[in-house]
Amino acid sequence: MTLLVTVFAAIISTILWYQKENRKELRLGTLSLMYWGASIMWFVDAIFEYAELHAAYFTPDPMDMLNDLFLGLSVVAFGLIIWLVILLIQDPKKIVRNAILNQ
Repeated sequence: MTLLVTVFAAIISTILWYQKENRKELRLGTLSLMYWGASIMWFVDAIFEYAELHAAYFTPDPMDMLNDLFLGLSVVAFGLIIWLVILLIQDPKKIVRNAILNQ
């Protein structure tokens, strides 16, 4: 489930990166790469878990699936938080800088 959640986030962020004209300003490439990296990490985890569990890998308990869903959503939320912090620090449109200087 974590793999599915992060792959969907990676696909959505990649589509946004491809369609937006101001992709450099918004650092959408960074967001996309974070999600693709998480997807690769979960894919490798799935391979090793399948090697350990074999056929039982495809019949998880509902509670395990729910835990994996929450973990995947947490990873996506954490990626968004990191992306927002990067945007606030770099401040490409100088909005934060102007707000601080005008006070």
